[in-house]
Order: sequence, then C-alpha cells, then structure tokens
Amino acid sequence: MFFLLAALMLCVALALLLVPLLKAARRQGGHTRGTLALALGMAFALPLVAVGLYMAIGTPAALQGVTREPTAGDIDQAIAALRKHLAEQPDDAQGWALLGRTLLALQRPAEAREAFGRLLERAPDDTTAMLGWAEADAQARPDHRLEGRALELLQRVAAREPDNQRALWLLGIAAYQQDHYQEAIEHWQRLLPQLKAGSPVAQSVAAQIDEAKRRLGQPPMAMDATPSPPQTPTAASSTAASQPPATGVALTVEVRVAPALAGRIGKGDTLFVYARDAQGPAMPLAVARLDAATLPATVTLTDAMAMTPQHRLSSARRVFVGARVSKSGQALAQPGDLEGDAGVVELKDGARVAITLDRVR
Repeated sequence: MFFLLAALMLCVALALLLVPLLKAARRQGGHTRGTLALALGMAFALPLVAVGLYMAIGTPAALQGVTREPTAGDIDQAIAALRKHLAEQPDDAQGWALLGRTLLALQRPAEAREAFGRLLERAPDDTTAMLGWAEADAQARPDHRLEGRALELLQRVAAREPDNQRALWLLGIAAYQQDHYQEAIEHWQRLLPQLKAGSPVAQSVAAQIDEAKRRLGQPPMAMDATPSPPQTPTAASSTAASQPPATGVALTVEVRVAPALAGRIGKGDTLFVYARDAQGPAMPLAVARLDAATLPATVTLTDAMAMTPQHRLSSARRVFVGARVSKSGQALAQPGDLEGDAGVVELKDGARVAITLDRVR
C-alpha cells in the first residue's frame, strides 16, 4: 500500500510538471528536442530525488512493518544473555538487580530470590536487594509469609529509610500475618499519607487498615480519601452513631468453584465475597471473609458488613458482586488467586446471585 500510494503521488507530481511544459512546447510549434530532453530528464530525476530524500530523512525501517511484541522466547534469550554476562562479571550489582526484578515480574520468585541474594553478597546494605529478596522469598513460600530473614531485611530497610513505602507496606503485611493487627495498622497509617488521596492504592491501604481494626474490634477509620490522623475510639464511635441506621437491604450470594479449579483450593485459603458500587470507588460496600474450605458457600451481604459507616450496601442501587479465593489471606488481590463475579446486579429486597470461581488471576 505504501509503494502504491508513493507511485500515485509521483505520477500526479509528474503530470503537474510535464503537462504544462509539453503544452507550452506545442503552442510554440511542436515538440523540440530540448523540451523532450527536459521532460524525460524530469521524469527520471523526480522519482530518484524523492526516493533519495525519503532514505535520508524518512523512516525506511517502517516499511518492514510494526515492531512485534517481545515473545516468551525473546525474554528467555534476554535472561540467558544477562546470566551469561553476570557469569563473566559477577560483581555487576546493577545486573543482578535487573535480573532479580525481571524474574520477580515473571512470577519466578525462587530464581529472583537467588538473584537478589547474589546482590546482597556484594552490597549488603542495598535497599533494592533487601526488599527484593524479602518479597521474592514470600512469593516462593507456599504460605506466602514474611518472616525470618525476610522480616529482618524489611526491618533493616525501615531503620535506614523510615518512610520507604514498599517497606512499610510489606512490614504491615508481615505483622498482619502474625495477628499483630495494631502493629500492622501503625505501619500502614505511616504509609497512607504518602499516597495520592483517592487513588486505588490509597483506598486499598485504607481497606487493609479497616480490616485490621475490625479484627481488633475497633471502629473503621474515616474514609474521605484524604489521609488524616487516626481517630480516637470515642470520636470514631460518634461518627458512626451519626450515620443513618441500616435499612435491612440484603444480598444473598451463592459461591461455588469450577470443577477444573477445585484442586487449586488449599488448606488455609481465604474466601472473600464482596459488593461494590457499580458507579463508585473500588472500595467494597460490604465484604465477607470465610474459610475457603467451606466452598460451596452461601453468604448474605448486609450493611453490617460495611467497611466504613459512610459507604454501606444500602447506599447503592446497582452493585458489582464478586468473589475471590486468596492464597495469602490478604484482602488485596494477588497473582494465583481464584476469581469469579456475577457482574452488575440491581439491589432489591431478597436479591440472590450465583458466582462461579472460574479463573486464575
């Protein structure tokens, strides 16, 4: 198509130049040798000049088509080349960091942990290495727990960089996993003011804080998407008391797992069933947490399961209803979780929906 268009444009340009020239020669008494020679010269010269200019200032490589996306083979070759480079130059700290981050992104945590370990041998105080090793170790473990050396590395990072966002997030997860909910809240409350107000990340952190507070029997934090100092129990209770009473709206959700994925449910997995405003933020209006071993399960979502007093199930007319089996037990979705949803449904008295967990995140 490119060549056809280029040829057409050249023909138009030649016509615009040669036709008037030949007409002028005809009016002067016929074609002269000089006119014919000039016309032929232009006919040959114009295409050559056009091609020359395109090769000089154009993009000839574009004629080969759009650059293809890298394939798995390309990535494997790049990793192999990087490993070969590191075998020859084992003290290349940036190379080990690049290899670790790449393997972690490719969901190959055991290999990533080894790469970050090599980096730690050469740079024991490297923040990237410490955080990378801790995260890779947690992903490589069947229980995904942050403990032992991983926890020690995170604590070292926090001591050196008290406001390191990644360290605060992971330390909060580590504390939550050990049922140290107050400690988890403290880490995440230090992280929250550093995040953009109202962003999905800030909402997720706030949701984790509220879940930890719920475990402690504390009222949820005020969720106005703007980080603020934690409320005292008295103030928070007053805020909750000022909210209108629950309306009795309930949504019954039946959850089952697809037969092909039933073998992926493991001991200790957690089932989350939630509903969120179809037109609102990603924060759930109601969420239930169960042992995944109870599947198939039936859950009734109500205002009593709201994460904040300001955002209840009864505040929406249409909600998105979903379910997820978490391998880590965390409210935030992670690779490997099983998911399913019923889409958007109308909230009506006696509403009932069914969800099949039919995909892996």
